[in-house]
Parts: sequence; structure tokens; C-alpha cells
Amino acid sequence: MIEVLNSAWKLADLRKKITFTLLMLVVFRIGVHIPVPGIDTQVIADLIAKGQLLGFFDIISGGAFKKFSIFAMSITPYVNASIIMQLLTVVIPYFERLAKEGPEGRKKMSEYVRYGTVILGFVQAVGISFGLRSAVINPGFASTLLIAVSLTAGTAFLMWLGELITEKGIGNGISLIIFAGIVSRLPAGIVSVYEYLVAGTTNIFVVLIFAVVALAVIASIVAVQEGQRRIPVQYAKRVIGRKIYGGQSTHIPLKVNQAGVIPIIFAMSILMFPGTIASWFPNNSVAVWISNFFNFTSIWYNLLYALLIVFFTYFYTAITFNPSDVADNMKKYGGFIPGLRPGRPTAEYITKVANRITLAGAIFLALIAVLPSILMSITKLPLYFGGTGLLIVVGVALDTMKQLESNLLMRHYQGFLK
Repeated sequence: MIEVLNSAWKLADLRKKITFTLLMLVVFRIGVHIPVPGIDTQVIADLIAKGQLLGFFDIISGGAFKKFSIFAMSITPYVNASIIMQLLTVVIPYFERLAKEGPEGRKKMSEYVRYGTVILGFVQAVGISFGLRSAVINPGFASTLLIAVSLTAGTAFLMWLGELITEKGIGNGISLIIFAGIVSRLPAGIVSVYEYLVAGTTNIFVVLIFAVVALAVIASIVAVQEGQRRIPVQYAKRVIGRKIYGGQSTHIPLKVNQAGVIPIIFAMSILMFPGTIASWFPNNSVAVWISNFFNFTSIWYNLLYALLIVFFTYFYTAITFNPSDVADNMKKYGGFIPGLRPGRPTAEYITKVANRITLAGAIFLALIAVLPSILMSITKLPLYFGGTGLLIVVGVALDTMKQLESNLLMRHYQGFLK
């Protein structure tokens, strides 16, 4: 691997892309320390300690939310706008047509995503300003507007930074920004574990078990993320003029985890919202009961969490993957699955296979999501990012590695995957 990295670094254009990507990530980390004016950060830190949802925002933003910097909302509005656009392509025919128009259609959809990011970012920023008004030093309309504009501008800058990395660097810029934010918390986690060892709160045996489990989880994430169920497809021969087309064999790659981390984000947002709101009313008996019920260490919370993840995995997969369209496209170009007739029987077979592997992917996501709670209760060690963060980190690392691999293979270098 070191030899491959050396070979990549010797290529002038690839070295330029890697250097540019690293510099842009440095710019992101510098922006994390630029505070929004008019905010008492100590109050924010206390609220994060009480509210799980705010803690999740702090993880995704790489600690920017705790400092309440201009990047406190991170790139979350962009992710939400992208998800909404994906859902709209299924519901609204206009967006469905854009999705099928190739590069021009995707360019137009990207513009709508940018507009949606700014709108969602401003609405979310206003909501945060009102929700965290106890942390505002001088509450008022001017302060709220200043905070909202600062947060929205920070998110818009991150969106531009991410697209710049995608265009001139290596990997997906938006994903790399989230990746950098999550990984930046790792040194603090290592220091915290060391302090636990020095204080005698834990012992080296527990830390070793934790490290082994973490490595096993990472290996399993890689296996599932790369796992596919390949459905064989045969194309009939067609004679057009003097040439013969078709006749080749290929396959439909159905990923085990087609939904990615989206189901976990949906389920986490739904479950953490009641507990976060309840934490703002510590003297209310109903709020105390809600806080206890939605505590992430409780059995009922984790059970409900796992069930929601399974549900959203099927829901999101059903929206983004249409077996009928796949079957129609195969029939249109003379393709068929051996032993099945084109059309409806093919669509039913693909649906059955997709449902089976989606179940495996949903169960895996549920296990990864609840595993941090189990590990924390057993080892008593703090986890600075859980299943969602780990899935994002591993997924982004794999995607970036593949892109670097493709750049190397174009120049006849041996790649990572060999």
C-alpha cells in the first residue's frame, strides 16, 4: 500500500489533486474554530451533554456545534436537500424526467439542491437560534438574524468547498467533509481512554477487547458495504444490417446495503427528538418520563431503534430501486434472466431477491446502530462516534480508495484492490 501511495504521489496531476483535497480539509478545520458572535458556548456545551440529538450534531460537525462556530450545522442541510430531491424524483414527474435527461438534467437537479440547501439551512438556523435562545447573550431580533445568517453562510461555504473538492480533488467532497469532521474527534477519544486507564476507571484488558471488537466491526462493515447479489442476465443476439449485436452475458448487482446510512439517520432523528425536547423541561414529570424512556442505554429505546432502522431500510430501498423499471429496460434491449420470461415474472423475481438481501442489510444496520450502547454499558468507555459515524467513515474511505484506484489503473499502476 505504501508503494502504491508513493507511485500516486509521483504523478504530478494526482499529487496536485491530493494536495488540494488536504488543503481544503485544513480550511474546513480552521473554520470549525471561528465562533458565531453573540453566543455563550458554555451553555451550548451543557445542552449537548443533556441532549442526544445535539450530541449527534456535534459528532457530524466535528465538534463545531459545541464551539458553535460558523460550521455548526455542518453540511446537514445539503444532505437533507439531496434526500428530499431523491424522494421528489419518485413523486413528481418533472424531477423524474430531469433524472433521466443525463448530464444536463443532473446539472439542473444540482442547482435545485443548492437552492434547497440554502433555504433549509436558513430555516434550520432560525430554529436553532430560537431553540438555543438561552445561550444567546443579547436575545433579540437582530441577534437571531445575525446568528441565522452566520450559520447559513457557513453551510453554503461548506457546500461550495465540497463541490470544489469533488471537481478538483480526490473523492466526493461532501462525504470527505463529514469524514474529516468525524475522524477529527478520534484523538480526543484516545486521550480520554488513556485518562481512564491512568485513573484506574478501566484496565488494559477491557481496552484490548474494545479494540478487537472495533476492528471486527470495521471488517464486517467493509464486507457488507462491498457485498452484492449478482443476478445473471443474458442478452439475445440481434442482427442489424451486417452486424450482430448482443449475445453477451452480464449481471445485475444488487447491493446488500443499498440504503447506506440513511435509515439510521432517519431513525435516530425521530427517536432523539422527543428526548432532546424533554431535556429542556427538567422539572416536568412527563418530560422526565420521556427522557428516561428515550435514553439511548435503555432496552426499549434500542429495540425501537432497531425496528425503525429495518422499516426505513425497506422504505428507502423501495423508493430508490424500482424492479419494474429494471425489468422493462432489460426487455427493451433484449435482455432476460435465464429461466424467466421478460416483463412481470422478471420484475417479481428481482423484487423477491431484493427483499431478501434488504432484510440482511437492515438487520446488519440495526446491529451496528445498537452496538455502541452495548459496548458502552459493558466497557464503561466513552464512544466519540457510534454506528452511524463508523459507517460514514468506512464508506467514504472505500469510495475514495476506489477513485484513487481508478486513477492509478488508468496509468497502468497496480492498485489497492489487487
